[in-house]
Amino acid sequence: MASIAEIMARPHWVFDLDGTLTVPVHDFAAIRADLGIPDGTDILGHIESLPEEEARRLHQRLDEIEECLAARAEPAAGAVRLVETLHRRGKSLGIVTRNTREIALRVLETIGVGGRFAPDDVLGRHDAQPKPDPHGLAILSTRWGATGRSMVMVGDYLFDLQSGRASGAATVHVDRSGNFRWPELTDIAVESLDELAELLGT
Repeated sequence: MASIAEIMARPHWVFDLDGTLTVPVHDFAAIRADLGIPDGTDILGHIESLPEEEARRLHQRLDEIEECLAARAEPAAGAVRLVETLHRRGKSLGIVTRNTREIALRVLETIGVGGRFAPDDVLGRHDAQPKPDPHGLAILSTRWGATGRSMVMVGDYLFDLQSGRASGAATVHVDRSGNFRWPELTDIAVESLDELAELLGT
């Protein structure tokens, strides 16, 4: 297992967006109810299983919901500090999100780090297979000429950690509750991005 110092020195960093770089605002139970999706069901997986016309309708409604949420986005504690430090040190920075790229780019601008991510390195649900599939990380790895051993995946949920682990990247679990439910998938566990920034030595 890699040391914390070795992980912090890696040149390629990938972030989840909602609940990782931003303060969590998604009420997934309410979103499922709005879309008519059974409670506890994966939203994107359910939509993809539907006939094409119905799937298109639900994708459109989901986009509308996420547009409203994007306008309310706030940076998570330490997010701007961490991203600015990584950018200053010349790290590659990417996003893999289950949002659309357009909404993700808007959120990044809203929270004050938009200029730190190249638009092509922000991958949404239409650009790669949704997490936990590691497809998004594979796309960025190819684009950057990286390997799993040079990458870090930072996220707040199981799917982020699963995709990171499957790609061979080091994984950072950000859990504000401090419960850290998936230790077997986690290389570094922090309660905030401020804590992660401290590990970088900012």
